[in-house]
Amino acid sequence: MGNKHNGHNPACQVLILLNSNSFTVIRDDAFAGLFHLEYLFIEGNKIETISRNAFRGLRDLTHLSLANNHLKALPRDVFSDLDSLIELDLRGNKFECDCKAKWLFLWLKMTNSTVSDVLCIGPAEYQDKKLNDVTSFDYECTTTDFVVHQILPYQSVSVDTFNSKNDVFVAIAQPSMENCMVLEWDHIEMNFRSYDNITGQSIVGCKAILVGDQVFVVVAQLFGGSHIYKYDESWTKFVKFQDIEESRISKPNDIELFEIDSEMFFVIADSSKAGLSTVYKWNNKGFYSYQSLHEWFRDTDAEFLDIDGKSHLILSSRSQVPIILQWNKASKKFVPHSEIPNMEDVLAVKSFRMQDNLYITLTRFIGDSRVMKWNSKQFVEIQALPSRGAMTLQPFSFKNNYYLALGSDYTFSQIYQWDGEKKIFRLFKEIYVQAPRSFTAVSTDRRDFFFASSFKGNTQIFEHIIIDLSL
Repeated sequence: MGNKHNGHNPACQVLILLNSNSFTVIRDDAFAGLFHLEYLFIEGNKIETISRNAFRGLRDLTHLSLANNHLKALPRDVFSDLDSLIELDLRGNKFECDCKAKWLFLWLKMTNSTVSDVLCIGPAEYQDKKLNDVTSFDYECTTTDFVVHQILPYQSVSVDTFNSKNDVFVAIAQPSMENCMVLEWDHIEMNFRSYDNITGQSIVGCKAILVGDQVFVVVAQLFGGSHIYKYDESWTKFVKFQDIEESRISKPNDIELFEIDSEMFFVIADSSKAGLSTVYKWNNKGFYSYQSLHEWFRDTDAEFLDIDGKSHLILSSRSQVPIILQWNKASKKFVPHSEIPNMEDVLAVKSFRMQDNLYITLTRFIGDSRVMKWNSKQFVEIQALPSRGAMTLQPFSFKNNYYLALGSDYTFSQIYQWDGEKKIFRLFKEIYVQAPRSFTAVSTDRRDFFFASSFKGNTQIFEHIIIDLSL
């Protein structure tokens, strides 16, 4: 290392001038071996592209000029090897000040080098402004996607998720295989693996209920009555705990779990004329029928929601518009309260909260499905979604990304994403699921998934990923 040039002794400065040529590209390691190069001027060319490792190894370079070229973007960390850089000239280039310039914006704020002004050609709002004056990249610099993570080689109609002892479990109803399959997230293999199997007849729903450290699964069946299973530590499997009276529940369609005043309830919506949608309550020994909601209505779905601090149930029926029941604190029962008018043929209502506002989605097989918002007096429509052939419309969210999954029996299923500026859901992605029956968000440690059940094909698990566009 004895011959290393020191400082700015003019006698041993090393200089390269590549001015007024017609270069368009500077490739990786273009200056390989020139470790002692100090001045590099590549001005007045037609350079449009510089490779990420173009200046690799130029640790002694003090002055770099790329002035008056056709540069619109620079690859991330292109200057990372230039430990000695004092001056950088980028004049006469107009940069796209979008995500791809985010790293440069941050580097300009941190570098000790003197850098000429970096001017923007776009986006339109930043044209002819300086990159330093760009106010925000964050929103535009990430996007999300859903990618297939795992395919489960069986059909299913519903998926429920629960956490127990720091592990994540999923209960999947499989009518054709006469199973309620319980899966567990495997932290090492990074996938969902089979954990236990509850057998039954034409299972349409498996709903987990956690009471203290006890785990129960309500198994709703079309034949042979419905049952509740309990996880038995000594057997390390689910064993039958109790039956649900067959006289009330003959064609269960949905199970919804809720808590009121620290007491645990679930409701089963029954879709046969003979059945009764019924609320069950935990009494420290088991679950007993607590209240029958109404007769003869062929309910397809029940949704529990909190409206202005009061507990409500919305029941969807084949034979009438959705009705809203309110919990009466004195009688400790649900009483009819109101209805959602002009909404015939609603298969299901789901609720979600976004920025402190309450919304509901209404699934319709014929006609448009709806998104509605509570305005402190009633639900008002904010969007209609074309949904011919839809059996499920499911709101879900990961962090600050809000989605709707609309399943169709006739075409691709659609995922919509909330557009915070336009205040509507816009089409985000189409996925192919054969006869989708439910969509369920499942989060594990640091990873987010989305289960798409299929009545006629494989059950698919998609992973929700965040893509950094500034890379």
